[in-house]
Amino acid sequence: MLIGVPKEIKDHEFRVGLTPAGVRALVGAGHEVHVQALAGAAIGYGDALYAAAGARIVASAAEAFACPMLVKVKEPQAAEIPLLQEGQILFTYLHLAADADLTRRLVERKIIGIAYETVTDLQGRLPLLTPMSEVAGRIAIQAGATALQMNHGGSGVLLGGVPGVAPGKVVILGAGTVGTEAAKMAMGLGADTTVVDLNLNRLRYLDDVFGGRLKTQYSQASAIEALVSDADLVVGSVLIPGKRAPKLISRELAGRMRPGSVLVDVAIDQGGCAETSRATTHSQPTYVEAGVVHYCVTNMPAACARTSTQALTHATLPYTLKLANLGYREAMRQDAGLLMGLNLHLGEVTHPNVAADLGYNHTPAQKAI
Repeated sequence: MLIGVPKEIKDHEFRVGLTPAGVRALVGAGHEVHVQALAGAAIGYGDALYAAAGARIVASAAEAFACPMLVKVKEPQAAEIPLLQEGQILFTYLHLAADADLTRRLVERKIIGIAYETVTDLQGRLPLLTPMSEVAGRIAIQAGATALQMNHGGSGVLLGGVPGVAPGKVVILGAGTVGTEAAKMAMGLGADTTVVDLNLNRLRYLDDVFGGRLKTQYSQASAIEALVSDADLVVGSVLIPGKRAPKLISRELAGRMRPGSVLVDVAIDQGGCAETSRATTHSQPTYVEAGVVHYCVTNMPAACARTSTQALTHATLPYTLKLANLGYREAMRQDAGLLMGLNLHLGEVTHPNVAADLGYNHTPAQKAI
């Protein structure tokens, strides 16, 4: 199969769909890979490395997009959508439920959209979302700690405190991968850290692992209100695969947070978990609303793009090989978890949560292929 790897063009997006090692594995399996010039140059993967791995370096996005299968990182941007072709396989993060306009345009292009974030494994986990969730969870605390500085509009709280001064309070909504990694970082800085979740078994696990260093709280409205209104830093990390994130923080509750407190909404890819959240970029990562500094960057892992690209390729490459070796239909017939990644198929919406949130008729993925 001929596979294209375009250069990402989203704001400050320096990740790339495949490392040179990933290209080498695909070429070794008998496939041809076209990598757009300079696609990985910013993170130390120059064109010479891709060429040495067996890729053909192409000069333009149009040439990369001319391939029957595309391996990307982020959803197609406005300038890329006209380059998509009917029947083309697009393997990338899509996050469609939060973007009705993108979904409409991709449906019109009649592509085959396979979303990293809804592929599952045998245990029902999200293996292609996990590595970027790990990165985003760790970045969330770094970004939040920086935003708390007064020169960034924050309240001037040092998360770890100092002898004689209490540490800052961190509240993490959601105890999945993002929440767990954020908790590790927050505790590592010495913050007073509480994680909130509906899954008592998950909370028991975290309590066993971290003991008294981490506070756990069952998720209910009264608990969230009390914790959020008293927090210095709130990390939103709730996730329902394929669906818009639930709004756990109302505008009224945000208004009760202390002036200069910070909300890092990692759930912003799925619409955000606060009514005051709106998407931001690495160029302009924060804004202040209701007195709260909001950090809502939709591609947080791009800040650490070399680490992220390596981690992402490690996770996606086995699936990319399967799609290329078998064709997408046979690959999905053999792998029910990969089938869960099929969000769009030739003008039909095939993921039930995307269809429900955006008002499309749902065509079951199994029927579509």
